[in-house]
Formats: sequence, structure tokens, C-alpha cells
Amino acid sequence: MPGFRKVLVANRGEIAVRVIRACRELGIRTVAIASRADQGAPHTELADEVHDVGGPKIADSYLNLPRILEVARQAGAEAIHPGYGMFAENAAAARQIGDAGLVFIGPPAEVIALMGDKVAARRAAQEAGVPVAQGSEPLRDADMIRRVAGHLGYPVIVKPVAGGGGIGMAIVLDEAALDKTLAAAQRLAQHSFGNAEVYIERYVPQARHIEVQLLADHHGAVIHMGERDCTVQRRYQKLIEETPSSALTPPRREAIIGAAVRLAEAVGYRSAGTMEFLVAPDGAFYFMEMNTRIQVEHPVTEMVTGLDIVREQIRIAAGERLAFRQEDVRPRGHAIECRVYAEDYTRNFLPSVGTISRMTVPEGTGVRVDSGVRSGSPVSMYYDPLLCKVVAWDQDRSAAVLRMRRALAELQIEGVKTTRDLHLRVLEAPEFLDGRLHTRILEEEWLPRFLEQVKREEMTR
Repeated sequence: MPGFRKVLVANRGEIAVRVIRACRELGIRTVAIASRADQGAPHTELADEVHDVGGPKIADSYLNLPRILEVARQAGAEAIHPGYGMFAENAAAARQIGDAGLVFIGPPAEVIALMGDKVAARRAAQEAGVPVAQGSEPLRDADMIRRVAGHLGYPVIVKPVAGGGGIGMAIVLDEAALDKTLAAAQRLAQHSFGNAEVYIERYVPQARHIEVQLLADHHGAVIHMGERDCTVQRRYQKLIEETPSSALTPPRREAIIGAAVRLAEAVGYRSAGTMEFLVAPDGAFYFMEMNTRIQVEHPVTEMVTGLDIVREQIRIAAGERLAFRQEDVRPRGHAIECRVYAEDYTRNFLPSVGTISRMTVPEGTGVRVDSGVRSGSPVSMYYDPLLCKVVAWDQDRSAAVLRMRRALAELQIEGVKTTRDLHLRVLEAPEFLDGRLHTRILEEEWLPRFLEQVKREEMTR
């Protein structure tokens, strides 16, 4: 068993619930934190103790590191698990947690800093022999950016050097659109990450988004748990993930996974993490970035492998060896995850706030629901609108799609608008069923079609 006796979970919602459950199964006591808007939330009731960390705004509570460290000392916690978001990829916070005598359940701060700098991560990938899309160094000057974009050839994609999650990324189709797009991207990068620097890559059209789940311990072991296909996205935010990817041949899968493991070894990675790649229609693949944390979509990998990624992440942080070897990872069947948000997709994904008056989650063979809300839960303007993740597993992709449709039909959430019906439409789209996907398909093809369907249905009522 890991050496930790008590862990503070520095997060909220479904990921806090997930981490608390993993700790409990390891015999570790847990400390939850909550803003004043989250008093009585499910994650607070599952933990062994809960502490108020401030007002409803994230900056006043879940990002209030001095208060969180004070709570950790008061509670006698030995480690802090950041979940995802919040402090999960914040190298400075990881160092502060270590300086306070606590263990940060994640990779070393220097690795977070290296892989969080997207240009430095590109260099590390190139040095490890991992393909990257043709691109630039960090740029601020508009004239230089214009020259570099012209050299690369349009379309190009502008990306912030700092941050992640698709924030500030923008596709530029031609020179006429460059100045306006660039200014908006730099403003957003400065606001979100405190750094307006961007770099440019040649845009890969009609690409798939493939990521590889990794685990690495402090004893030299680096293993993979297969790939996930995260191609169905909105504004670079993933909506549906599945494993295995229907787009990869066995040789291509082996090449991508080999590149992911090689890069993790090269940068001295420890903990759970994910290497992300773009795969072009001709099969060429390019490293995009590394997520140095647990991923929102980790349950699909757990469903096909039967292994607990969060539990291993905690064990690694405690200095334990991985509980299994590469040959023990034997994926079976197919799993799909749908992220259900409190948003109105018919109104440009407008967030929906209010109180969940009734929530019924699906059950049955091969279905898993990770959620941080329930009937009576408030849905606040202050936090990410993710309500739950519905995961369906079956022997093959076709059967998993049918099971997911059944699960989503059983999911009932009243009181706020949700994206459940959008997922049902996607799961019936011929392109999805045939696996003919690319990262822009939702915005370019499906949404116009779905909104027209909604309009026709409303007219016939």
C-alpha cells in the first residue's frame, strides 16, 4: 500500500469524486476543499473531512494556494492531488507544494515547465526523433509572424506558447485574415496565461486527434495503455473520446505509441500523462503537446484495460513501483465517452445555469457515469459546465455505439439545458458510424445540419 495516510484533493466536481474514491480504495484518508458555492457538493460528502477555502470565484478558492496549503497543514495531509485543470499543470504551484513539505501528485515541476512550454516541448520531441509539424519559434512581432506564415504557406494555425486546452488557438486561412486573428489570439493568451507569445505551425487539414496514455514511475518504468481517438471536438475542446481508434492501422498505432514512450523517457517523465498527436489523412503523424496530468477522458482507457490509472498515479507519487508491466496491459473491446455539459448547443453552446431539479443516470452492463452533481445540485456560472461523463463499453465499436445510445437515452437531467441530445445526434451521423472524422467536422458539417433538424422538428410540433 502507498505510504500516504492522508491526501488533500485540490479540485471539485467529478474529478474530485474520482480521486477521493481511488484514495479510499487504497486506504488513504482524504481532505476535500470547497468554495462557499460548493458546500454540500458530492465530493465534499465523500471525503473524510472538508474545509472552506473561500468565495465562489475560482481565484478566491480553488486557486487560492496559500489557503489550500494552510488547510493541508491543519489537516495533516502529506500530499496534494490537483486533478485536472486548476493547479494540475502549474509548475510554480507544484514547486510551492514541494517547498511546503508536501508531495505533489503529478510529474516533477521541471517536467511540467518543459512540456508546458509548447515550443520547448516541440524541441524536445524533435531531439527524441518524434515528428512535429513545420513551425516557428516564439513570436510577438506582427511583421515577423507575417513573414513566417508566408514561408510556411497558408493555412497556418496560431498557438499560444503557454497554456493549453485549445485556448487562444486559431486557424488562419490566408494573409488577409492574419492580423485580426493574431491580435485576438494574443489578447486571449495574455488574459488566460499572462503571456502573449505565440508560435505558428502549418495547419494539417482533415486531421484526426490521437493521444497515448502513459504511466511512468520513479524506478525507470514507462508503459503505455494504448491510444484514444479524441477527434470529435468543438473549439479544440474534446466532446467524444473512444478507444481504440478506428483510423489507425497496426503499424501506424505501433509507430505513434513508440514515439510517445520515447519522448516520455527522453524528458524524464513520472506520473500519469498523455502525448497528443495529429494524424493526417495520409497517415503521417505529428506531436502536438503533452498533458502532464490525468485526462478528463481517462475512463475509456480504464474500461478497455480494467486498470485504475488514478490509483497508479497516487502510488507513483508515493514512490511505489507500477503495479503491472507492459505485457499486463491487454486492451479488450471498445469504449466511448461522451462529455455532457450544461450548455445549449442550439444557441452557440450558451452556458446554462440553475438548479438540477432531477437527475437520473444510466446503469447496466458496460456503462459507467462519472459525475460531480446530482438532483438538487446548483449549476454555477463560476465553474466549468461539465456535468458528467457517460462511458459505454462493448465487444466492438458498433456494439459500443448502440450501448452508448441506450445509456444517453436513460440519462435524464432537468432544470438546466444539456448537450445530451447533441451527443445522440452525433452517434447517429453516418460519418461517425463509418469513422470518417476530422477535428473540424462538428463545426463545419454536423452543427449546421443538426440545427436545421432542430428547426424542422420544432415546426412540426
